[in-house]
This record gives sequence, structure tokens and C-alpha cells, in this order.
Amino acid sequence: MNHYVNQNSIEAPFPEDTEQAIFGMGCFWGPERHFWKIPGVYSTAVGYAGGHTKNPNYEEVCDGNTGHAEVVMIIFRPKEIKYQELLDIFWESHNPTHGMRQRSDVGTQYRSTIYTSSDDQLNLAEKSLNHYQIKLTDAENKKSNVSSEILGKITTEIKMLDKFYYAEIYHQQYLAKNVNGYCAMKGTGISCSI
Repeated sequence: MNHYVNQNSIEAPFPEDTEQAIFGMGCFWGPERHFWKIPGVYSTAVGYAGGHTKNPNYEEVCDGNTGHAEVVMIIFRPKEIKYQELLDIFWESHNPTHGMRQRSDVGTQYRSTIYTSSDDQLNLAEKSLNHYQIKLTDAENKKSNVSSEILGKITTEIKMLDKFYYAEIYHQQYLAKNVNGYCAMKGTGISCSI
């Protein structure tokens, strides 16, 4: 199956010079569009991860009983964009302090997640969480550049990926296929970069 926007494959095998990142940032449509536009990203796909139900479908995930989160799989070329840069974009593009929701989307499927595919990614993700928590706490203490929503403690789930399940075809690159589609993303307004 090919990506609707860039025509690259959204299924393995991927080129040998690529790696995978998997992020959950609420509704998966907006994050997928956000990442497919980034130079160095080869392909994106939306799906489900982090739960216990095998081969879940959208309705099951929305019921909240599968344990899965809506996620975007990003296939990227590390020579063009580093995993750390993707992590920075992840932290800055949503509010990782909101627990089981993003904006008006509420439920376990909308939680903030990072599912890693190597020990190196896991270590970078954990370090970046700690770094961003310091930045958020500092900004909240100074009350500068803070969005109108209370920040607080990051609730992002970080763990090794068990299994990525592709979402239904109609969800793939949804916002390119549906010009009136909507999936709002809003970060905290706090930069992650050093």
C-alpha cells in the first residue's frame, strides 16, 4: 500500500537507510499530516499500539477497552532528520501533561505515547521527557510563554513497542483525502530545544 501524498510505501519492507518512530499525540490524523511534511520523513501511517487486543479496529479502540492508543508510525532517514529532532517535534506539537486526552478528545486512546524500537530510542525518549519536564516546570514557574491551560507533570507513556496495528485504509493520510477533515493539534508553546 502506498502513501496517498508521497506515494512511498507505508508497509515494510522499508529502505535500509530508514528507521521507525511511533508517537501517540491524541487523534492520529493531525500528527500524521504534521510528520509527513517534514524533510527526511520517508513515509507515515496511522494505527494502534500499546494495548492488549490483537488486530483491533477503530470502533474497538474508541470503546476504550483495548488498551491501545491512536498512534502515527513515522519512517524516517536518520541521515536527514535525527530521532532526537522528531522527539522535539513530538513534545512541542501536543500537550503531554493531559493524561488521557488532547484538547476535546477524551479517552485512553488519546493518551500521549512514545513506543520505541531500540534501547537507544528508549534512552533518548526518557532523557527528552526529563528535559522537557524541566522546561515546562521552569516556564510555569516564570509564567512566561505558557498556554492558557495548566501544564503540570508529563503523563507520556514511554515503552518498547510490542506491536503496531495499521488503522483502516480510510484513516491513512485522512486529512489529505478529506479536505474538510479536522484534527486540531495544540502544543504548550514551550520549546523543547536546548
